Amino acid sequence: MYYMETTKKDIRALTKDQLREFFVKQGNQAFRGNQVYEWLWSKGAHTFEDMTNISKETRQMLENNFVINHIKVDQMQRSNDGTVKNAVRLHDGLIVESVLIPTAKRTTACVSSQVGCSLDCRFCATARLKRMRNLNPDEIFDQVVAIDKESRLYFDRPLSNIVFMGMGEPLMNYNNVIKAIDKITSPEGLGMSPKRITVSTSGVPKMIKKMADDEVKFKLAVSLHSAIDEVRTSIMPFNATFPLADLREALEYWYNKTKNIITYEYVVWDGINDTKKDVDALIKFCKFAPSKVNLIEYNPIDDGEFQQANTQALDMYISMLEANNITVTVRRSRGKDIDAACGQLANKS
Repeated sequence: MYYMETTKKDIRALTKDQLREFFVKQGNQAFRGNQVYEWLWSKGAHTFEDMTNISKETRQMLENNFVINHIKVDQMQRSNDGTVKNAVRLHDGLIVESVLIPTAKRTTACVSSQVGCSLDCRFCATARLKRMRNLNPDEIFDQVVAIDKESRLYFDRPLSNIVFMGMGEPLMNYNNVIKAIDKITSPEGLGMSPKRITVSTSGVPKMIKKMADDEVKFKLAVSLHSAIDEVRTSIMPFNATFPLADLREALEYWYNKTKNIITYEYVVWDGINDTKKDVDALIKFCKFAPSKVNLIEYNPIDDGEFQQANTQALDMYISMLEANNITVTVRRSRGKDIDAACGQLANKS
């Protein structure tokens, strides 16, 4: 029996044309492939049984040949501020987390792209986990479908925005992230506008250029946290491999190609990047293109060296950035009480 199981193919790895071809080979009509494709992607079917407009025999035949490796929301926690955190169990038993963040007008899904993370940011809980593997396109897509359902259930409205700011570095799983976004934005998938999707990267220069060449339509955010190489390398060690000069060059390339505003995510920590010198460097770094800086409230993951800077430091950042015509917003933390806030996703139960 076990042997049988392992020979079944993951049906969502097939394109629509491959599905059509499969049906023709089975002596069936090609349009059945379209029907199954719609069940898988538009209607989010979890089982072949759900596919009610397909005959019992055909469903059995699909069952014999394929599996639908659907994610399962293992545990759901709701925060006092309305934030919902899902612990999502994958088909091989591994777990990632995704978060629904409601505001008065919008519902945002914060989704994961890797189990663990390829990078080693010292302030982030996810980086302490071992990187197990990249997520498949369908696993990324499923997180969005699950959050869309929760949004409709708890807030009576569909999901409006998606940010790739959960576990993992999206650009280290580029192909699968792009395939998932294609499905999310396709009329045959969820039909969401790519302008409502933001991919957040810690800065992989080569992949930022690739995104520009691929003419992607979604928005880009960069987790910067410091525009001084020594400081950035001390908190994000991979910066030694992808230094700021390379990152900046890639971002200039991105801006010249897309003309899209660049958002920088930035946490101000006590004694690390809270001086005027740090702000001057940031202003100089992002001057080349219209940019926006999100100053993010830090969520400590222990009592260690990373602690939120005081309000004077934040006010200095705000006034200096605004004086240089750089849009600045302060992001208050959401979902802190359930460890669902930025940098806290680490599968703690």
